This record gives sequence, structure tokens and C-alpha cells, in this order.
Amino acid sequence: MNSVELIGRLATDPQVRGTVVTFTVAVDRPHTANSDKTADFPRVTVFGKQGENCAKYLSKGRTVGIKGRIQTGSYLKNGVTVYTTDVVAENVEFLDYGEKHSYPAAANKIEEPSDFEQINEDVPF
Repeated sequence: MNSVELIGRLATDPQVRGTVVTFTVAVDRPHTANSDKTADFPRVTVFGKQGENCAKYLSKGRTVGIKGRIQTGSYLKNGVTVYTTDVVAENVEFLDYGEKHSYPAAANKIEEPSDFEQINEDVPF
């Protein structure tokens, strides 16, 4: 079974190359009281319409949930074989909302209505 589920923050802005979008996600590792916080930084590849939406709406710092699979590969660089490991996303869920590159503090504030209707307490159930 080749299945990956990640929740993390974008460590880089999405990079678009044709119909392929890539970005890096910072995923915290569990830590104990005696250890420092550490994170992993897997590279994520997204294709098609989902990739277009990632490029359009995501930016560095945004929180995402990713479901996908691991894919390994290799290429030659200056005569040396370089091995790669990527997460190929099948589903990317945006876990925070707002405009790209916009983080106003007031966007996280929820406004409550000023008047409430009187609740009828004579409900038969």
C-alpha cells in the first residue's frame, strides 16, 4: 500500500511548470519534553485542475491537508545520480482561507450578530 496523509504549512510558494505544480510543506514531527521541535519538508507535486487551484490560492505559510502517494525517481546532474522522493497529491485540502498573500489579523475574527431572535421555549420535544 502506498498512501500518505500530511498536514502542514507551505514552506515555499507553489512553482508552476506547465501543468505540474510543486511546493514544499513543513510537517512537524512529534516531540517529547526533552527534545527540540523538528520538522520534515517533503516536496509535493500536484497535477491538473487541482494543481491550478493550488497555484492560484496557496502561498507560503498556508495550512494544507494532503492525501497522496510516495514516488521516487532519479536523474543525472554533472555525472552524479541524484535520487528524489516526492509526494504526488491526489487531494489537497485548503485548511485556512483568504486571499493569496493576504494575512490581515481581522480576517480571523468572527463577527457575532448584534441582535438575536427570542427563542420559543414551548417546543414539544
